Amino acid sequence: MSARHQARSVTLQALYEIDCAHHAPAVVLEQRLAATRLPKATMAFSRHLVNGVLKHQAVLDIFIHRHAPEWPLEQMAYIDRNILRIAIFEFAVDGQTPVKVAINEAVELAKTFGSDSAPRFVNGVLGALVEHKEAIAQAAKDTEREKR
Repeated sequence: MSARHQARSVTLQALYEIDCAHHAPAVVLEQRLAATRLPKATMAFSRHLVNGVLKHQAVLDIFIHRHAPEWPLEQMAYIDRNILRIAIFEFAVDGQTPVKVAINEAVELAKTFGSDSAPRFVNGVLGALVEHKEAIAQAAKDTEREKR
């Protein structure tokens, strides 16, 4: 398992707990990182993902809702929506991960942590969102600008 895949796995576990149990993000992430033996760079990547997803969650959720309307966010599995948030953050907001890599990683996380239908669902939603990559990035920038 690659270091970045491990970081994404830790990120997903942290976001899942934050989302469903409403525990403090910083505490949850540090507990997850302490429970694993990851290199410092990998831990930094996980922190970057968690902080980025949480910072841009409102924008990410708007786009997920628009492209998965048959599954309202509050009815979507916690795992699925957090996998989607991570991947969309990576390929659209952060822009440091190639789209194919982000989608492949999301599908792998869905295979590991999600239901039997999760990989197909995650792949479908992300596939639909790829063509809106620039709009997502712009919405994230606009929201950041408004907060200042």
